[in-house]
Amino acid sequence: MRRFRIVTLGCKVNQYESQYLREGLLLLGYEEASADDLADLLIVNTCTVTSDADEKSRKAIRHLARLNPTAEIVVMGCYATRAAEEIAALPGVCCVIRDKAELPNFLRSLGLSEPPRGVSGFARRHRAYVKIQDGCRSHCTYCIIPYVRPRLSSRLPGEILDEVGRLVDAGYREIVLTGIHLGHYGVDFPPEIREELAAASQGPQGNSLAYLAEQLIRSRNGFRIRLSSLEAVELTPLLLELMKAFPERICPHLHLPMQSGSNRVLERMGRRWAASQFVERCLAVQEMLPRPALTTDVMVGFPGETEEDFEATCEAVEKIRFAKLHVFRFSPREGTPAAKMSDQVPGQVKRKRAETLIALGEKLRQEYIASLAGWRLQLLVENPSEETPADAWAMADRYVPVLVRGGSKAIGELAWAQVALSPQGQLAAEQFQLDFSAGLAGACNAGDSS
Repeated sequence: MRRFRIVTLGCKVNQYESQYLREGLLLLGYEEASADDLADLLIVNTCTVTSDADEKSRKAIRHLARLNPTAEIVVMGCYATRAAEEIAALPGVCCVIRDKAELPNFLRSLGLSEPPRGVSGFARRHRAYVKIQDGCRSHCTYCIIPYVRPRLSSRLPGEILDEVGRLVDAGYREIVLTGIHLGHYGVDFPPEIREELAAASQGPQGNSLAYLAEQLIRSRNGFRIRLSSLEAVELTPLLLELMKAFPERICPHLHLPMQSGSNRVLERMGRRWAASQFVERCLAVQEMLPRPALTTDVMVGFPGETEEDFEATCEAVEKIRFAKLHVFRFSPREGTPAAKMSDQVPGQVKRKRAETLIALGEKLRQEYIASLAGWRLQLLVENPSEETPADAWAMADRYVPVLVRGGSKAIGELAWAQVALSPQGQLAAEQFQLDFSAGLAGACNAGDSS
């Protein structure tokens, strides 16, 4: 029996596409090898978002070739799209898949007459990622992704509903809707489909994501939805109204990339709105939803960023009071306009600014976690506690970890619990109630001790 192993680098979309290939190979009769075992077929799903990502991909390929000298190595992912010839020259590489749309044909070439239509599971996880969209045309000046995934492609709602149904039937209680640019979902639909979706959702065109989310939560109980990264300007009123109406079905957590709080830097980045617009949208979300978790990405040291620009970013972060901050130092990406900008910020300055912002982000995160004490939260119970096996760690709807006492008997299930703040600054729940309907029994209320 032939054995395979898949190594995945990068984003949630890559993880979804690796799972797609995994299921196809299992249908072909392949056996999945562990990290310590030899394999006949090795697949490396690469990332190219930074130069470091390229290097990690090359290192993974060389490492696998040394450990499995007779294996066939297939390389896919964004790095494979950007530099196919470079990858083909690496040891052991027999095939480079440049276009993710070719994955079904790759499985056919191995003998699978009917490749999977989506996925039906997610290895070693209790939540499942569902890719609903591919491609980005935003062309931020620092980002390579629009060059390697330029073609917009959205999956039809019916296909997504079928896939989510299979995953829920298989026991997955959280479905993360993801894409390369989630807010572009449906933009590429033909006019007649967009008009049909707009009429069905009683909203203007451009609300395809809200329509899809509504169809998913009305299709069945037993699971909750989490939205992956969204641009703030793409957070439509219709989608917000849906989140407000179904807080137990759509997690009150939004990842809205800010990148900078300086209008001057945002313009040089090629971003599409002013800092004030971003802040206003975030504050409006906080006004509309009960204590939502707003998380973000912030880049420091973009070419030309001054101390005044950095201070503007810190002020915006303070004003919004994010639940979590992902801080990145600008790294010139060959092939992007920003890499050619002359006014590069010195490395030590970028390092200092990153440290300052990380410290601010940690402070705000602890304050946000503390603000949830006494709240009744919806939890996905995920992993046993290493210290006390009878207890378990869960992920709350608001994207914070919670230690659930006695929770090991509920691994993989949704539950409700009132949480308290431990002396260590973590949230913990002494009791929990399984949520058999995924929240239709009641909404989340502040201070509800029932």
